[in-house]
Amino acid sequence: MILKPIKTKKIYEQIVDQIGLLVAEGQLKPGDRLPSERELVERFQVSRASIREAISALEMMGLIEVRAGEGTYIRQVNIDSVVAPLAWMLFIEKDTDLELYEVRKILEVQAVGIAAERVQEDELRDMSEVLEVMRMDLEIDRLGEEADHYFHYAIARATHNKILIRLMNTISDTMQKALKSSRSRLYEDKSSPERLYQEHCSLFEAIKNHNVLMAQQLMLDHLVGVETQLAKYLLPDDK
Repeated sequence: MILKPIKTKKIYEQIVDQIGLLVAEGQLKPGDRLPSERELVERFQVSRASIREAISALEMMGLIEVRAGEGTYIRQVNIDSVVAPLAWMLFIEKDTDLELYEVRKILEVQAVGIAAERVQEDELRDMSEVLEVMRMDLEIDRLGEEADHYFHYAIARATHNKILIRLMNTISDTMQKALKSSRSRLYEDKSSPERLYQEHCSLFEAIKNHNVLMAQQLMLDHLVGVETQLAKYLLPDDK
């Protein structure tokens, strides 16, 4: 049985949660002015430092706007204000690498199916050019992380769904940074680079031929394969 330590939320995180909930419930609306720093200190019964940390976090998340000399206001909700908290969470949370791959399987398997239906000629050209970069990286034993990132992002772009594109960009960009050391270990097996390149080529052909089911199955197989290999390095040894 594996037990993990209980994590207590910091005071400023609890303030962020409460204000975020008020916005989600509609009790605070875009354009509403938050109480002054002094009022917030009195209402929450916390220090000024905790209030300032919470305000900084909310501003970084895109939920509020601090106007010099005027006060702090709730911002209009848009795509960025939905994605920004996700980016912030992925940045501060630890041990989420394999959970990210679960999310990628949920999003990308569906995304590639939509891309196979909607892809346009210029997007196919972009994917083909990225595959050529992958091939050249393969020839000089380079990891090809950037090309891999751009290929998956090109698939997201081919869905023509703005929210999905932002989500995929946030997740793949975070994974690219978080898994950099682990990805290098994938290439310790000399057959891995060529196999991964061929998997991307097969994905491209399925998208090009508008074969939705084939594209989805190939994407699932690709992500499961990479996830399985990474798990060997990310999960603790059971022995």
